[in-house]
Amino acid sequence: MIPKIQGGEIIVILVVILLLFGARKLPELARSLGSSAREFRKGVEEGRTEEQDDAAPTATTISDSNTTTSGTET
Repeated sequence: MIPKIQGGEIIVILVVILLLFGARKLPELARSLGSSAREFRKGVEEGRTEEQDDAAPTATTISDSNTTTSGTET
């Protein structure tokens, strides 16, 4: 089981990060983290779009083949 992190523990973690990276590196680290998060979201969104694009022609193809088949049978 993962224990819940409370306010005091978060402050200790932030102080340790400040000591490890220094005050000058923190803004650069935050920008880098934000940029990475944006790229990740962009990739996820592109993956969803590609999945939707791939699924749509399959349904149309099945529909077209049914229409063609029913047209030749009549």
